[in-house]
Amino acid sequence: MLLYELKDWLHSDRSRLDKAMLLLGASDRPMSLEDIRSLAKESGFNEIRKWNVAQVLSGSKGKAIRTPDGWELTNSGRAYLIGLGVPASGAPSISIAVDLRTHLSKLADQQTQKFVQEAITCHEAGCYRAAVVMSWLGAVDVLHKFVHKNHLAAFNSEATRVLGPKWKLALSTDDLGKMKEGDFLDRLEGLSIIGKNVKAELKTCLDRRNSCGHPNTFKLGANQSAAHLEILLLNVFEKFA
Repeated sequence: MLLYELKDWLHSDRSRLDKAMLLLGASDRPMSLEDIRSLAKESGFNEIRKWNVAQVLSGSKGKAIRTPDGWELTNSGRAYLIGLGVPASGAPSISIAVDLRTHLSKLADQQTQKFVQEAITCHEAGCYRAAVVMSWLGAVDVLHKFVHKNHLAAFNSEATRVLGPKWKLALSTDDLGKMKEGDFLDRLEGLSIIGKNVKAELKTCLDRRNSCGHPNTFKLGANQSAAHLEILLLNVFEKFA
């Protein structure tokens, strides 16, 4: 279930309990009441502001429980949603899109915001190849700007050491973009801006971007797209944006 599908469910003729559980089931981790209300707001479902959400979920007869980390569905709750026709694999896809939207407000640069916004929109619409491409553009944009602001001299020194006179000193983020992205990641590891394992994961994301960005028969689904977005969220957007 994608976010636009969740919107359809929330605006259908369902009970309060069903809708509260649908919101809760859209995450793969416990949710606070504020998290639930925030996701409802993202879905255009403002009626929830009038509800006592905790009271609604408490009436689920064990399908939803409150833990120290927040509210979550039990196995019977997940089975109940599947019985309603909700796909069992929808939670990670929605959760990652919501997390990325949360980070949009933290991105000061408008160009980066646009890349990430388009990636989220594509992911929610099921255009997964486009989501992979746009999210990668946003991540590289973040890394270029971070290096330009904080490590430009060191980066030029490292690039000159490795590439010799072939490297013309970068003065702008556009200059940094002249380096192949795989080589750029190598230089970031050389400067200890990212570690070996992070670089390996980002290079996998780069390979996936290349597969998605060229005409071919490559296919990927919601889970792969969500995993790609999650890697960039945790290792680039949360750390460097």
